[in-house]
Amino acid sequence: MSQNTPMTRRMTVGQALVEFLAHQWTVDGEVRERTIPGMFGIFGHGNVAGLGQALMESNAADPDLMPYYQARNEQAMVHQSVGFARMRRRRATFASTASVGPGAANMLTGAALATSNRLPALLLPSDTFATRVADPVLQQLELPHDPSLQVTDAFRPLSRFFDRVERPEQLFSIALGAMRVLTDPAETGAVTIALPEDVQAEALDVPLAFLADREWHVRRPLPEPGPLARAVAAIRGARSPIIVAGGGVIYSGAEEVLRRLVEATGIPVGTTQAGGGAIAWDHPASLGGVGATGTTAANRFAAEADVVIGIGTRYSDFTTASRSAFQHPDVAFVNINVAPFDAYKHGTQLPVIADARTALEALEVELEGYRVPAAMSELVAAEQRSWNAVVDASFVPSGRDRPAQAEIIGAVQAASEPRDVVVQAAGSLPGDLHRLWRVRDALGYHVEYAFSCMGYEIAGGLGVRRAAPDRDVIVMVGDGSYLMLHTELVTAVAEGHKLIVVLVQNQGYASIGNLSESVGSQRFGTRYRRYDPASRNFQGTEPLPIDLAANARSYGLDVIEIAPGPDAVADLGHAMATAKASPTSTLIHVESDPLLAGPDGGGWWDVPVAETSTTPSVQQARAEYEEARQAQRPLLG
Repeated sequence: MSQNTPMTRRMTVGQALVEFLAHQWTVDGEVRERTIPGMFGIFGHGNVAGLGQALMESNAADPDLMPYYQARNEQAMVHQSVGFARMRRRRATFASTASVGPGAANMLTGAALATSNRLPALLLPSDTFATRVADPVLQQLELPHDPSLQVTDAFRPLSRFFDRVERPEQLFSIALGAMRVLTDPAETGAVTIALPEDVQAEALDVPLAFLADREWHVRRPLPEPGPLARAVAAIRGARSPIIVAGGGVIYSGAEEVLRRLVEATGIPVGTTQAGGGAIAWDHPASLGGVGATGTTAANRFAAEADVVIGIGTRYSDFTTASRSAFQHPDVAFVNINVAPFDAYKHGTQLPVIADARTALEALEVELEGYRVPAAMSELVAAEQRSWNAVVDASFVPSGRDRPAQAEIIGAVQAASEPRDVVVQAAGSLPGDLHRLWRVRDALGYHVEYAFSCMGYEIAGGLGVRRAAPDRDVIVMVGDGSYLMLHTELVTAVAEGHKLIVVLVQNQGYASIGNLSESVGSQRFGTRYRRYDPASRNFQGTEPLPIDLAANARSYGLDVIEIAPGPDAVADLGHAMATAKASPTSTLIHVESDPLLAGPDGGGWWDVPVAETSTTPSVQQARAEYEEARQAQRPLLG
């Protein structure tokens, strides 16, 4: 390079950040893809002249450099990013820019969801003037005891990385630090760079090296010999081991080596919500979901397991049935996880800090010749047959005007194809899907159950579709969750992304209604009813005259309404076939009976019941709660 060749470019902070992000690449073995393939944005005075101008200029120069996508809600931008990231096995995600104040605050829920799920999302909330030349500005948060605190500071406890660009020169180190965390399997989650609105528009001399292509190689750490040897010894000495496969199996692409390992050893597998798809539902070693929303097959084996091999799981309370699932008095936990925080859970003395795939490959070698007793394999097969018969029976149409949710799931399952992706997040559907949905593809089951955020489904499903345009995405959502955040249907229509949305209408919060009844609170506040001024509650019998099908139709979707009646389940099957044949988004509206529960898998969830009450139903629920929690173990491992 000659002495006259410029080594820098004069750019604004917004322009420099956009171009920097466009040149970041994730490398995972033979796979190389853009880390940030695009940016969502809703513009306001905080970012329209900064990142907004930079995106406009980038679009004019090269539309493929950093594509911009509209959204209808800031929270939904992050949900789309998370849905996309999971389908890309954490190798890629989107950036999201929001304006000062409420625009930034709307992303807080998304940040918490991304971090809880260990999934990457890059958040670029705008901030007030760094110079404070205009103070206070519109939408500024003013706190007399600390004027430096702003809405963006609320992202600190929700983010795996947080920093604020208070001077243009800080951009370089902050951007690199953000990318490091974003692409680190052990650290990833919400990554937040707060951008004051004046700094976004300020110019600086940007080194060309900052704008050049940069590769971020995904760490796949090998297990250390000592911990691996101790884990192998524990497994070889086990009489009744079980594998608990979590999301880490999916993110590391370890499902094939997991299959080989269990076929060689006969160790049965229970899956978490995030681990759905780690093993096919009909594999001889598959026990289905484990824990509070698990199957009888998985939970019976979990109760008797003397060694639990957790692979890529964070051991949520649903996975452990609130620490009541594993009842063997000497149970030991072999915790394989890329994150030490998760590997050391439950007091284990057998942590294996490693990537799921590399650890499984090592176990495959070290466990050669080991196999569980034949009687155990026979018992697995018997439990599978028993549970499958239960599921089959729950799918049979009952002929009721309003079918049970299990019947609806059965009809959707029957109409789906192996590579279709079912998307869900909250309410009663995650539990029923965990027990009943027969996962046939590693990426075919997408249930956000770390934060279990109502409203995730449609936005998350849109992110899934962006990541996998060759798959049908089936969003199953209850009316309560639909009402929380349905506006990204407009985004799907605007960009031509096909979604199949199955809207289960049950006139309220079915899941919490059931839970309310179980704790003796008689479904108080869980039904969608008109307000009764006399009793001052919503416990009446008259449902609200809300037409959610008309709402979806107004957005431009094709809508199929399933009329209540004895043929509702068959009609749903026909509607699914129509939706799958259509090139455009379709919403299928079907009514269900929320009082008809699906099959129970024998799991328990710790929800405390009022210790004292004048209500007999609460008193009874408290007695049952005291009895149930006797099975809890204060510390496992």
